[in-house]
Amino acid sequence: MSTLSNGDYVVFVIYFIIVSCYGFWIYKRKHNADATSKDYFLAEGSLTWWAIGASLIASNISAEQFIGTSGSAFKMGLAISTYEWMAAATLIIVAIFFIPIYLKNKIFTMPQFLHQRYNGTVAMVMAIFWLLLYIIVNLMSILYLGALAIHGISGLDIRLCISLLAIFAVVITLGGMKVIGYTDVIQVAVLILGGLAATYIGLGELTKNASDHSILAGLKTLHAEATDHFHMILKKDNNSYLDLPGISVLIGGMWIVNLNYWGCNQYITQRALGADLKTARAGLLFAAFLKLLMPIIVVLPGIAAYVLYQRGMFHQEMLSSKGIIDYNKAYPTLLNLLPTYLKGLSFAALTAAIVASLAGKANSIATIFTLDIYKKAINPQATDKKLVTLGKWSVVVAMALGVIMSLLIGEQLMGEGKQGFQYIQEYTGFVSPGIFAMFILGFFWKKATSNAALFATIGGFVFSVIFKFLPYYANLAFMAPYGFSKMNDKGVYEIPFIDRMGFVFLICVIGMFIISKIDGAKGVKTNGLEIDSSMFKTSRAFTAGALLVGGIIVALYSFFW
Repeated sequence: MSTLSNGDYVVFVIYFIIVSCYGFWIYKRKHNADATSKDYFLAEGSLTWWAIGASLIASNISAEQFIGTSGSAFKMGLAISTYEWMAAATLIIVAIFFIPIYLKNKIFTMPQFLHQRYNGTVAMVMAIFWLLLYIIVNLMSILYLGALAIHGISGLDIRLCISLLAIFAVVITLGGMKVIGYTDVIQVAVLILGGLAATYIGLGELTKNASDHSILAGLKTLHAEATDHFHMILKKDNNSYLDLPGISVLIGGMWIVNLNYWGCNQYITQRALGADLKTARAGLLFAAFLKLLMPIIVVLPGIAAYVLYQRGMFHQEMLSSKGIIDYNKAYPTLLNLLPTYLKGLSFAALTAAIVASLAGKANSIATIFTLDIYKKAINPQATDKKLVTLGKWSVVVAMALGVIMSLLIGEQLMGEGKQGFQYIQEYTGFVSPGIFAMFILGFFWKKATSNAALFATIGGFVFSVIFKFLPYYANLAFMAPYGFSKMNDKGVYEIPFIDRMGFVFLICVIGMFIISKIDGAKGVKTNGLEIDSSMFKTSRAFTAGALLVGGIIVALYSFFW
């Protein structure tokens, strides 16, 4: 039943009071009326390694994981965990190679990096793009999917849920990155506890009528009744192959997805850019360990819901108004089995995940708009006080736009019968290859020019669109034997979007190489970054932790291949 008891509301109110009071205490304790804009937006020098790691996960884990990933797990199984486990490997790479470059060159925002490495035109184009991406894709999807989840648990009107989430997130965001970073520690603790409660109840439901009710018995039952849902590498005949095309998740486009997200994304890297190298690396390593655990709370519940659905439960709850399976309902439906208080805890966990992501995204929007657009192009003489005030107003405006779009088009893009998580990944993937090509060559190849970067920026998007719609104008059946195309539900041979990203990335790299060579022949100068090999050396403790993470990932893929 989609309602909350008085006890559930008590648990939620306690969570709300704790987060609000702690956030206010952090704000009063660490706030300085004369704080610089970088201190406000980046919490420069004040976040510990555990706060950085927790904030990374809190900002990353949101409605698209709890709702979208669980829904995808219902449909395709454990394979969707690749986004979590590959992210753990990616965080190690970012910590070793990316963060030292940013910190050595005093880079605080991604557009600043592009301006410093290429030129102002490239930086401004990308700053505007990031603002649009964060508002149109990210804020809107987090608000809509989050409200959908809360509606499914509480029965509250979805429009009211969207509005309340936005207001709560704005309150947290206005305190600046220090408040966001430290309150995220509480948010992570709550979302893990609530997520574990959902997993526990799902596994318990599987062994409800058995003599052994242990968690281990639940896991054995889950594996036995959904064996086809416990493969990490999908075969070509799998119905979900277009979403996760086999081996490409290990050697193809999945690396572009993760390296772009964790290493070239203001929303994420912002957490570490205000710290020293040792602290930043420790925070990223901590986040990598947490990432390994995430499938327990966002994937296993979806598989459990699938098994219960196969047993005959949830049939009415899982169907949309059109009579088809609505994957986005898997997690909220499972939560409705929770008893009083635990349901309230899971409700608080969902809210924590959603609000933390919204706050992090809104802060990044404010940072880019204020430091990279307003100060660079509109008012270079703006004082820090004015920039902070403008940043707060931009948070409010961005959130209002997100609310409006989620109300107007959220249902059409992520509504009944659609996988919300896949929507986010595919449409972000239209630009990820070009951005990553521009960053990776900008890091490690001093001859890359601004013209080449513009090609990757614009050309990457254009080629992504071409590959998306090419199947409707050309028969790509000849690629099917190699796993690079598969017939979709419309009878058209389509290229899996992860493979599309790999193809577009290669085109962008080749194009940038050719254009840079032509520019070099014309005498065009480039702005190389300050890099030396000593930057990439790591401490023994970090190396040991990184090897442990890598070993666990290899073991997981080997066992669940």
